[in-house]
Amino acid sequence: MESFPEWGFEFHGHRCPFLPLGFRMGQIAMRELGLERVKDHGVFALSEMGLHPQNCMNDGIMIATGCTYGKLCMERLNYGKAAFILYDPDKGAVRVAAKAAFFNQLNRFAFFRDYRSKGIEPSEIPQEVAQEAIDFVFNVPEEEAFKIERLPDFKFSYPPSSFKREVCENCGEMVFEKYLRFKDGRALCIPCSGYGK
Repeated sequence: MESFPEWGFEFHGHRCPFLPLGFRMGQIAMRELGLERVKDHGVFALSEMGLHPQNCMNDGIMIATGCTYGKLCMERLNYGKAAFILYDPDKGAVRVAAKAAFFNQLNRFAFFRDYRSKGIEPSEIPQEVAQEAIDFVFNVPEEEAFKIERLPDFKFSYPPSSFKREVCENCGEMVFEKYLRFKDGRALCIPCSGYGK
């Protein structure tokens, strides 16, 4: 497996153990499917995580896999779990989840116990405190930390992309075709139409 790139912390904005946790999950899934880091489209990372703090793991998954929101290769399912599915239509799907016993061990580290539990932002936590938890995440044996399962019947796809676009007849801003709404014979963007997504 590749080592975590230092630029990952800079990209993420702070040093925290959830970023390398997501990175390890992504690396495991890539290995299991025999994939290289994704450069374009077609492979999907479906995060079962919800909002903060789990979302830090999503940045780690993107760094490891190359599946990003910008390429429409990343989707958040909002299950509130520390898990994700990596899917390649040609190679299948694998799900990687952090085991509960491992995840609960993180509470013993000062990073969570003495700082994050009190609302202190990660960038304000002494680097040596963060590094202790980060090192634990990087070094815990894979079999202790992660549940790995193949999903033989899993399928996923986005609707095909289109570069077609129109100008909203109300606000004058450009709108991609699939997001246009028609009201009273006028092509409108979603906010101007008053319709939901």
